[in-house]
Amino acid sequence: MQPLGADEPTAVGPYRLLGRLGSGGMGRVYLGRSAGGRTVAVKIVHPHLALDEEFRARFRREVEAARRVGGAWTAPVLDADPEAAVPWVATAYAAGPSLAAAVSSGAGPLPEHTVRVLGAGLAEALAAVHGLGLVHRDVKPSNVLLTVDGPLLIDFGIARAIDGTASLTSTGVSIGSPGYMAPEQILGHGVTGASDVFSLGAVLAYAATGEPPFPGDSSAALLYKVVHEEPVLGASVAGELRELVEACLAKDPTARPAPDELARRLAPEGAARLVAGGWLPGALVAQVGRSAVQLLNLEAAEAREVPSGPVGFSSPSVGEAPGVFGPPPVMVAETPAPANAPTGPTPAYTPAGPVPVPRDAVPGPATPADGARRPGKVSVTMAAGAAPGEGGRGRRLSCSVVLAVAGALAVATLGSTFLFRLLPDGDDDRSAGSDARSAAPSTGSSTAGAGPTALPARYVGTWEGQGSGLGGTLPMGTFRVTLKPADVGDKMGQLRQTDVLGGVCVDVLTLKKVTKKEVVATSVGAASNHAGCNPEPHTIRFTPTGDDLTYRSDSAAEGNPTARMSKAGS
Repeated sequence: MQPLGADEPTAVGPYRLLGRLGSGGMGRVYLGRSAGGRTVAVKIVHPHLALDEEFRARFRREVEAARRVGGAWTAPVLDADPEAAVPWVATAYAAGPSLAAAVSSGAGPLPEHTVRVLGAGLAEALAAVHGLGLVHRDVKPSNVLLTVDGPLLIDFGIARAIDGTASLTSTGVSIGSPGYMAPEQILGHGVTGASDVFSLGAVLAYAATGEPPFPGDSSAALLYKVVHEEPVLGASVAGELRELVEACLAKDPTARPAPDELARRLAPEGAARLVAGGWLPGALVAQVGRSAVQLLNLEAAEAREVPSGPVGFSSPSVGEAPGVFGPPPVMVAETPAPANAPTGPTPAYTPAGPVPVPRDAVPGPATPADGARRPGKVSVTMAAGAAPGEGGRGRRLSCSVVLAVAGALAVATLGSTFLFRLLPDGDDDRSAGSDARSAAPSTGSSTAGAGPTALPARYVGTWEGQGSGLGGTLPMGTFRVTLKPADVGDKMGQLRQTDVLGGVCVDVLTLKKVTKKEVVATSVGAASNHAGCNPEPHTIRFTPTGDDLTYRSDSAAEGNPTARMSKAGS
């Protein structure tokens, strides 16, 4: 777990956030605590997804469906707010690393006994999930937690909500994890329970060998191998375990075993009996113990700051909180909540709920002597509208401003998903045909190629300020621009955008035009950006405003962001 950054929220809904557990393609995950003291994992979806009405409608339905999944080998959904400006969901917190973190942190391949228990528990979980008519769609090492009470399968609902969002899939987006997606999922032939079994086979191969069964150095290579090549299984996968893994990884979905059959062959007397006898190697037991101690230390720190009291959840947004902590109970499907979502076209959404508040957006305690910034204690609410676009869809924000996709895809609990393509930029260049002139005479040091086509010295330097989009209704974090002397057609600097969740994208700026009133540039995502950043070129404008610079973007797909920036130094 990582401490909260200076620009990360300190509260979401009724939960106080204590630290960041991880991040992925769908959002960021935080350790939170309710007013009554219950520890939860809170997942906040990326803001650009919140502006897609089809995603929001599916998210609402999938959260309801995910709440039906409870009991053994799964982390129950406790609370959610699909109607918030930035939707979120809270699940039970389990002290223990993800399978991805455990293997990559030095534990390496797991013993065969541990792998069998892992497979049996996850197979039992999938059997119950499929029995409810649900499909997980994103079974992978980072979605499997290792606890002393057994393995837990997490992250239901959000992947399915995105995978079925027409406005995203229609632009070439495919949701899943290369190397763990089933061939039929990659080829777009439909996803069934057999697809989850394929993913489970890949997870077991990873647990037994420490390497994915389809190795590759790029997403394209991984996808090709899953569809066309046989898995690579090491010598450590032998005997019956090898037979089962190979059966799970069959290219033909009908040739794969059913989850209940897989569970029976791995643990004839049930996974719970094997867990009770001890299933984790000593190194992982010690790691789980350290996680528990870390949590106790957080509780001790909170006890010094927050009065205790038996206060329950603050009006859970999706029904009452199911599930309890403790040893894995017998799987019992809950009665689904009454379907109250209207049918037919989704109406335009005008959110008006609590929004994660960046620390630097609200007044907080005085800065301590060591210069470290303390978390703010003030929460605010705001409304962020999504203007209807073509075909009645809400306007969506580009990831280059608000999307935070982690570069380290195997952090703490959740990994990334795979995005084949991003949303189109929709840039409208309205600057063509104007004469280029110098905005101000150069003073001091000369600019490159001084003249009417050179960047005036008044603009040179580093500028920083807070950005917003959609007419100022949506905060977009910190914009930091570094400009250097350049002629029209030359690179003039870069724009670094850090969104409210801490995601960073860098755009390279090329000088396009100079007038007396403004400087116009073309902004293109840097080659080093992660997959969530907007790669499409778009036009931006800088206008002097007193001693500051005002930044404006013509990209409607990004919400036409603006920012007033002050000189921050060279």
